[in-house]
Amino acid sequence: MCGITGIYSIRNISNLEERIQKMNSSIKHRGPDAGGEYIDNNLALGHRRLSIIDTREVSNQPMHSNSNLWHLVFNGEIYNFEEIKAQLNYNFKTTSDTEVILAALEEKGIDWFINQANGMFAIALYNSETKALFLVRDRLGIKPLYFYNDGENFIFASEIKAILSSGLVDAEFNEEAVDEYLANRYIRAPYTFFKNIIQVNPGTYLSVNKDLSTVENKYWDIPDAFNISTEYNEEEILNGLDEELNKAIKYRLIADVPLGTYLSGGVDSSLITAITALNKKEKVNTYTIGFEEMNEFEYSEVIAGKYQTEHHEILMKKEDYMSNWERLINFKDAPLGVPNEIPLAVMSSKLKEKITVVLSGEGADELMGGYGRIFRAPFDYANEDTKESFYDYFIAKYDYVPRSMRDQLINTPKSYRDKFDKEIKADFRKNTNEESIFRFFHKYHVKGLLQRVDMTTMQTSVEARVPFLDHNLIEFSYNKIPYDLKLRWINDEAESQARSMNSNQYSETLDTPKYLLRKLSYKYLPKEIIERKKIGFPVPLTEWFDNLESLANELLPNANWLKEGVVNDLIKKSKTESRAGQILWMFINIELFKRNYFNKQWKW
Repeated sequence: MCGITGIYSIRNISNLEERIQKMNSSIKHRGPDAGGEYIDNNLALGHRRLSIIDTREVSNQPMHSNSNLWHLVFNGEIYNFEEIKAQLNYNFKTTSDTEVILAALEEKGIDWFINQANGMFAIALYNSETKALFLVRDRLGIKPLYFYNDGENFIFASEIKAILSSGLVDAEFNEEAVDEYLANRYIRAPYTFFKNIIQVNPGTYLSVNKDLSTVENKYWDIPDAFNISTEYNEEEILNGLDEELNKAIKYRLIADVPLGTYLSGGVDSSLITAITALNKKEKVNTYTIGFEEMNEFEYSEVIAGKYQTEHHEILMKKEDYMSNWERLINFKDAPLGVPNEIPLAVMSSKLKEKITVVLSGEGADELMGGYGRIFRAPFDYANEDTKESFYDYFIAKYDYVPRSMRDQLINTPKSYRDKFDKEIKADFRKNTNEESIFRFFHKYHVKGLLQRVDMTTMQTSVEARVPFLDHNLIEFSYNKIPYDLKLRWINDEAESQARSMNSNQYSETLDTPKYLLRKLSYKYLPKEIIERKKIGFPVPLTEWFDNLESLANELLPNANWLKEGVVNDLIKKSKTESRAGQILWMFINIELFKRNYFNKQWKW
């Protein structure tokens, strides 16, 4: 895992080497082990390395092909690099996955390599003969990649702060992102909170010509198929899921440095821990964090005991939470999206003392319908007398800060809302309501989780790996696992009984979200872990409401993205919402972020 940077210009730039070095320095936390640059006239590539595979200096980057035509900087891991390597006839100088990318480019081309690769990656490739630059982002967007292009300078990096550190770009606040963030807790690709700085879309690669014109090439999408079969062999599918999940986890155990897992005590992290422990000779380091007011230590201790892990419990206080908040915004280059980003970051700092790679459970709920109350929206919709479209019905449940509340309080444009509404409504019309939700969560929701896990780990030089987002596992789930094995009624009467209720009342009582994954879990986990209700990662914000109210009164009265005189109303409304603490927390986040990035001069 690493950080990458680059500048490509149509003219000669003064201080090009100094600029790329400053960009590298700004993201040293992503790669403290080594740094380097490659410069070819008006192009510069930069790299910061966190050594994971082949930790020798010979594998440092930028790396160059044997022909010296291809030059590469790479953030991520290619888990199946050994299988790709076996198909190539190349004189390898290292045992790294990085050199396999170059070898594949030389012998088979970029499209062949990308379609073969299983991994998480943000890659910049430059051909010094054709002067073509390529930016490649992995299928799900696990690794971040941003760029700025004004027609004269094309600047890219793993983090936005590196683009700003080039000295060639002004930081301009993107007002259109305010409504988007409050709805989703993150900004959907390709947009960001900065005008003119955008994301490379997941599952695509960008071709950049020497005149800086660009072409987006899409190489992967969520599978077209969605299995709704009612006739199937459950045991056969269960065995297939077991095989695919084991394969995904085993790939993510490949490392030349110490490795561990997050262990919250929920099904997803416990399953990853169990399979990891069964495949590692040495004891697995496991980590959990909680607060005095609320924690799940008792459940993580059950799994730690069963698999004899080296378990670490971290107790976090309100003071620790508040003191880390603004610091982490400066790592993320955006408002924090969910309150548990702060404890996750603190836990990552602790685990860095012993390990460099951690496996995390993001993606399991999206894979198997784990958010029962919202994944059951199609069933509720069919039982309610409503004339609104299913999309409108669903999005009212999904939006974090309700639309009516945003409209009353903020004065920024709603153009992203309109654009995505139109785009997603059209997608929803193409599929069944059940399928539309799964696609929505994989296309949009999971991206916010990935931004969270990248920032919280990379700020302390730790690599997080997410086996539930292995693209082969996702394809297996869409193609082979029927909908009925994802969300299953406990019996025939339950479905009938639920028709007179809503999902808040019956989810996890009359049905079993993630049914097949839970069934698989009985092979690995104690019953008490599998059958407890989903909790998530609790942070006691509502209990800390007085602190938030004080911060809001300090920061928000002069926030120009809020309507005049609404701060007291916001505080009052937040107290009546079920998510009281978090809604106010999000509004404060915007202003903390804004004051850290847009009150200084970046250009030089």
